[in-house]
Amino acid sequence: MSETGTGTETEAFPREALPHKPLPHEALSPKAPSPDKAALPPFPGPGQPPGSGPGRTGAVATAPEPAGGGEAPGLGSFLARAAAGTAVLTVLGAVLGLVRDQAIARYFGASDASDAFLIAWTVPEMAATLLIEDGMALLLVPAFSLALTRRAAARDAEGAEASGELGPDPVRELVAATLPRLCLLLTAGAGLLMAGAPWVVGVLAPGLADPRLAVDCTRLTAVTVLTFGITGYFSAALRAHRSFLPPAGVYVAYNIGIIGMTLALHSVWGVRAAAAGVAVGSLLMILTQLPTFLRLLPLARPRLPRPVRLKRRAVRTAPLLGVTVLAPVVLFVVGRQSQVLVERFLASTLPAGAISHLNYAQKVAQMPMVLSLMICTVTFPVVARAMADGSRQEARRRVERDLALAGTVVLLGTAVVLGYAPQIIEVLFQRGAFDVSDTEATAQVMRVYAAGLLGHCLVGALSRPFFSSGRPTWFPAFAMGTGLLVTTGAGYALTYRFGVDGIATANALGISTTALLLLMGLGSRVVPIRARAVALSLGRLAGAALVAGAAGWAAAPVLPGAALSLAAGCVLVPAVFLVAGLALRSPEALSLLALIRRRFTDGR
Repeated sequence: MSETGTGTETEAFPREALPHKPLPHEALSPKAPSPDKAALPPFPGPGQPPGSGPGRTGAVATAPEPAGGGEAPGLGSFLARAAAGTAVLTVLGAVLGLVRDQAIARYFGASDASDAFLIAWTVPEMAATLLIEDGMALLLVPAFSLALTRRAAARDAEGAEASGELGPDPVRELVAATLPRLCLLLTAGAGLLMAGAPWVVGVLAPGLADPRLAVDCTRLTAVTVLTFGITGYFSAALRAHRSFLPPAGVYVAYNIGIIGMTLALHSVWGVRAAAAGVAVGSLLMILTQLPTFLRLLPLARPRLPRPVRLKRRAVRTAPLLGVTVLAPVVLFVVGRQSQVLVERFLASTLPAGAISHLNYAQKVAQMPMVLSLMICTVTFPVVARAMADGSRQEARRRVERDLALAGTVVLLGTAVVLGYAPQIIEVLFQRGAFDVSDTEATAQVMRVYAAGLLGHCLVGALSRPFFSSGRPTWFPAFAMGTGLLVTTGAGYALTYRFGVDGIATANALGISTTALLLLMGLGSRVVPIRARAVALSLGRLAGAALVAGAAGWAAAPVLPGAALSLAAGCVLVPAVFLVAGLALRSPEALSLLALIRRRFTDGR
């Protein structure tokens, strides 16, 4: 995955390095690691030619240190390595997630039992979005980045050690001020959810004939309110310290817990075994990160130079604790996850199995989105540190390149979904209680969902820079609320006539509205991205995806057997996507072609 930079006009991808202050585990190292000569650079930003950008940078195993307080030349390589490791664990977690869904589909099909579990599954879905994937990260990564910046400034204070005046560590002070309170709050929330499970099920799915099974499953999954909160806290702290592999591995542990409990106890507990697996898997998520968390944030109280003591109040009242910062993030995340609540509320009025069809279609269709956002997850701490240092232009370049790369990945995945949805569902799920009719219904819904994949990707990518500065901003919550209104209105208008396809269409319309508002609002409020150039670049990629998806749709029935047809499509669709992108003069397609040519030339 490495690429040697030369600094010439044949450089395939530009890269940048953001200002970097030593992190705690770096500052204690007697010697900075030596850079290699190979690095994988990122995609260019919108409108940038493939030959633009500086020359070579180093590749190091940990976050690089700046030379003389300047830019860190190995940051691009470090991010590439972190993204590669994150990608491997993300793919592994996604594969295990498919195995999990296959096990549930095999034993329970698309039935009343699977619908009951999926109603209860709403709890960990909401908790994961609020406490792991978005909410906790959007709050805590900037807070830990600010504390790390203050720690680095204290270590660099001239003459502080000689004076002997030492103060508390800002990072440890932040943990002490927030983690115990968070645990108490989440424990109370989990207890209330267990007690109020009948009411919750009645609100989420009023059309269920017998809600008792859903209530039992909801009580079992309620523990995730606490365990996901601790997992998200650990993940944000580790990512701010630029430790990405343990947070990326949490879903591997989570799905292992669900799969193990389902296989072991399905014949005794029925679908309740899967719900119990959710609780067990969430505990494994904590254990996956705990050793690294304790290593980077030890229990011992490190003492830092005295200037930190003057800012102790600022650390204790860091952005995390401010209601004006907390409320916009919570409203945004809850609004985003409420799209799923609207879907299941509407689907509960449809025949049995409708919620399951929506769930399987959504889970598979969103895999390209999950993969596309891994780079944004890795670079979010970098953007937050750049904003904390006042480097708005560096943050702009990073965000634009992230959007270009994420858009390329998600639109390529969209093309595959459009072309080969029936083959994908047949290969993954058609066995046991999941029959041909379930495959057809799920594939149709998945193709409709694909229309909103770019919107989902952009919402995830654009929300991070909005909250990277740690200052209150209500615009993302406004954009998400507007999109939710569109989803709700379109859902009520379309569900009666089109069933689950109407629900999926409403989802695509609502999330695309939110994405458009966020793209238009980011440049004027937080990071000065070139919104028009970004939109034009993504439009070209979307055109290429439509052409590639149409080619796959036409070619899919030619070969016999779903597996063989899908394998051929994994070659055909990317090839057509690249050719169509070149024809539309997409900068990302030109950069990808330059990389392919370079690797071919270097390999001869």
